[in-house]
Amino acid sequence: MRALPRQGQEWPVLQQALAEAKARDHSWRRGRMAVFFYYLDEALERVQQQAYEAFWTENNLGQRAFPSLARLEGEVVEMALSLMRAPEGAAGTFTSGGSESIFLAMLAARERGKRLRPNIVMPDSAHLTFDRAAWYLGMEVRRVPAAADRRSDVAAMAAAMDEQTVALVGSAPNYPFGTIDRIAELGRLARERDVWLHVDACVGGFLSPFLSKLGAALPEWDFAVPGVSSISADIHKHGMAAKGASLLLVRDAALKAHHRFESSAWARGTYVAHTAQGTRPGGAVAAAWAVMNYLGEAGYLDCARRIQSARGTIAEGIASVPGLEALPGEHAILVYRSTDPALPIARVAAALGERGWLVSRQLDPDGIHLHLNPLHAEVAAEYVADLRAAAEETRGGATAEMAAGRAY
Repeated sequence: MRALPRQGQEWPVLQQALAEAKARDHSWRRGRMAVFFYYLDEALERVQQQAYEAFWTENNLGQRAFPSLARLEGEVVEMALSLMRAPEGAAGTFTSGGSESIFLAMLAARERGKRLRPNIVMPDSAHLTFDRAAWYLGMEVRRVPAAADRRSDVAAMAAAMDEQTVALVGSAPNYPFGTIDRIAELGRLARERDVWLHVDACVGGFLSPFLSKLGAALPEWDFAVPGVSSISADIHKHGMAAKGASLLLVRDAALKAHHRFESSAWARGTYVAHTAQGTRPGGAVAAAWAVMNYLGEAGYLDCARRIQSARGTIAEGIASVPGLEALPGEHAILVYRSTDPALPIARVAAALGERGWLVSRQLDPDGIHLHLNPLHAEVAAEYVADLRAAAEETRGGATAEMAAGRAY
């Protein structure tokens, strides 16, 4: 077991050790991975770092001591509410990430519903974070198979509801396929049954509005849909902020009471929190505020254009490889699979890995999953070239095995 060193070490020694620790990590700066990172350029990176450092020590729990953080957080929430077409009186909470935003939404739905055995109904394409939140909160999850187009089957979801249902969930988009659920229909169902409707826009919240401005025909998904109670949106995804930045937005500020904790059951006095955290890093708020103001609408539109460009180049490249097929989708998520037994996708993935790409696999259907961000526009052509080479190598290996009498 490693023990704390008896004497401290100088920073240059530690800096070298950290560099060595990262030596085998995949190179996100070169865009050779399509998961876990979001990156535009060094200029934005400096904005993130310097804004975070400016509030490095400040604790966002103590907004009475640091009123600047209350103002910055409020402005971040207001900009997001405007972007997602919220009505007057809407509100939001700055969280550590999509998992916390979803947790708070499900907590609010449970507390509002006040059912003895609460359940939530969602398509089977919804993020597993909902199951994790339900596990914490003692709620039942009812996953309903999505329709053939990999969007919510609203009639089947309605059939899965009962008197104990407190929430419906839709994704905009879902993470497995990048398709947007039928939020407008779910909104009507939520209003008819008087239940909470949460839209998981952790991926799309800060991208969909700009794709729409660029002409993408996306289904309605935000607060413009009657019946949407809350939206989760990650600023540290396509909002391009430093990690540790997400939002839970609610249609009416009064709904925040359902995820508000307050107690005076100790000697210190009243304690109030709207999040699962106590101490909250002020740097995450400052970095999000700075990035949103630095990019502005024009900057976010540029990011969306780059993602569209990357998706178009890669989708066209996939279509040019016999035996490969991209699944339908309209967002930053791109999934493709093999339609040829002589081109096993697992071997294509391995061959891409040998060429330095971190490959994210899809389980059903068996395929390769890409979550694109602006940097991928710079490496899309390189990815396509390596994909073609990987497919040729795979097909050649499979043919050789068949010729040798070894069935694959």
